[in-house]
Amino acid sequence: MPFIHLPNFRLSNVPAAAALSLLCAAGAFASQQALAQTARPIDPGTSVSARPLDAAPSDAPAAQNPDDALKAEFVQRQKVLDRRTEENNYSYGVKQHDCYSKFFVNHCLDNARNEMREVRQQIRQQQLALDDEQRAERAKQRDEQTAIKRAQYEAEAPQRAANEKASQQSYEDKQRQNALAAAQRDAEAPQRAANQAAYDRKQADYQKKLDDARARGVQDAQEREQKAQRYEQKQQEAAQHRAEVDARQKEAARKAQEKAQQQEQERQEQLKLQQQQQQQGK
Repeated sequence: MPFIHLPNFRLSNVPAAAALSLLCAAGAFASQQALAQTARPIDPGTSVSARPLDAAPSDAPAAQNPDDALKAEFVQRQKVLDRRTEENNYSYGVKQHDCYSKFFVNHCLDNARNEMREVRQQIRQQQLALDDEQRAERAKQRDEQTAIKRAQYEAEAPQRAANEKASQQSYEDKQRQNALAAAQRDAEAPQRAANQAAYDRKQADYQKKLDDARARGVQDAQEREQKAQRYEQKQQEAAQHRAEVDARQKEAARKAQEKAQQQEQERQEQLKLQQQQQQQGK
């Protein structure tokens, strides 16, 4: 790092924080200047070396696109303006520092500030001019792109016309096909109506048969239920008849038994009576 000489510098005339910041800024700027002006190898194994931004390239390309060259020029001019701004700020800081060693400090500071503002105004004017040129270049490029698109649009006009004509022809063909299909549907309408009427009749006949079958089913179910009821009634009557017959048979058997018992009793009495008569006759 190169040594920076600040003439008649006394820390007693400058606040400690301001002096420290000024020294740091001066050291940083001096380092940047030294690095920018001194070429150094980037890689020890190669012969490539760094050079200042404002140095002209040794191997410039033989041919370059004008737009790219103009953009590179804008970038280079912007770098120059940025560097001048840094130098102006640094110079103003140095002059501020030097003013504190003079008798008329305020007058010196005012002069340094005015010089800094004058240079800043010059840089600003150049910056505005550069911005105007860049805006004009961008507008020019937009106009060129618009012209290219317009020319391309005009060049494609015949193809678009052909495509539109083909689309129109296709649309008309489809319309004719739709008209033919509509006419065919209209011609087939009576037959479709007759078919629909026949279908409706078949559906009505089928529904009638279905209703008749349901009615017959209901009637058959009722008849089966009535038959079952009659059969049940007959079964009950037969059971009742069998019960009555059994009761009559039992009654007849009882009466026959009673009659037999009575006859046997009468026979026994007659035998006793005969025996008594025989005994009396002896």
